[in-house]
Amino acid sequence: MRHDQILKEIPITEIDGLRIGNAQNDTAKTGVTVLLFDKKAKAGIDISGGGPASRETPLTSPLTADNPLNAIVLSGGSAYGLAASDGVMKYLEKRDIGYPTGFAKVPLVCQSCIYDLGLGKSDVRPDAAMGYSACLDAENQNLLSDRFQNKDAKEINLSFCGNIGAGCGASVGKLYGMDRSMKTGVGVCAVSLGELKLAAIVVLNAFGDIFNPDTGEKIAGLLNPDKTGFSDTCEELYQISKRTDLFTGNTTIGAIITNGQFSKAELGKIASMTRCAYSRCISPVATMADGDSIYAISMGNVPADINVTGTLAAEIMAEAILRAAKS
Repeated sequence: MRHDQILKEIPITEIDGLRIGNAQNDTAKTGVTVLLFDKKAKAGIDISGGGPASRETPLTSPLTADNPLNAIVLSGGSAYGLAASDGVMKYLEKRDIGYPTGFAKVPLVCQSCIYDLGLGKSDVRPDAAMGYSACLDAENQNLLSDRFQNKDAKEINLSFCGNIGAGCGASVGKLYGMDRSMKTGVGVCAVSLGELKLAAIVVLNAFGDIFNPDTGEKIAGLLNPDKTGFSDTCEELYQISKRTDLFTGNTTIGAIITNGQFSKAELGKIASMTRCAYSRCISPVATMADGDSIYAISMGNVPADINVTGTLAAEIMAEAILRAAKS
């Protein structure tokens, strides 16, 4: 990560009001990552991919009621995986958490999914039980803080990375399907800049190749036919330009969580600025074969500049993408 002399990496567990939980089926290669918000949370979203699978994303619009979100769910399973939110809602309802309607408290939960049906078992997808289990994992995380004893910030963040939760079935470089793709997962990075804290979490499941934006080095992506090195997805794509259906199962989804104080409209702008990380690290990106989505969530009252926050969000999201590729 650049600017280490200015920024301080902090554990993502230091983002007050955030709990992260994971559940997965390691055989079927699919899973759920849930972000639970113990404080009032506002959110914006940027959807740049052509094929998103999502639930309740209108709650992030500045044109809808300004009610706090209770959770965001990231999952595998394509649109089938949207069932995981039913379990998250059940978990929240049992704890009397949600928007009071007069007759019941209705938990406000948004969700985005990756397509991971080409890896593992396509007929096993995240469901309500898996969503509920991910919430229990988030609960246990707070109770088992000794798990992080004697670890520095980067070690703690890396413990949330890899083939866990929604990243269990993630992969990249899928122009020619799964045979020449590479496995990826979840990536996490969190920093502080004075009082301002930001965390990034991403599920890297891209159609394209992955690059280190600081060096230009390709670190993951489409393998060559004998799998001894890389092929270039853009070059291959140009050679088959008459092909009309490039769908091979993708979507990179992520979230920025901050203690900065922002409106939903401002958070939507921060989410769109964060998208710069996708273009720096992933090529090609935001195709019709992707469903790329980024949430930006505010759970604090720290005064912060939107330009500073959006720029920093893109930087830590890029680092999270690199960690997802390497983990």
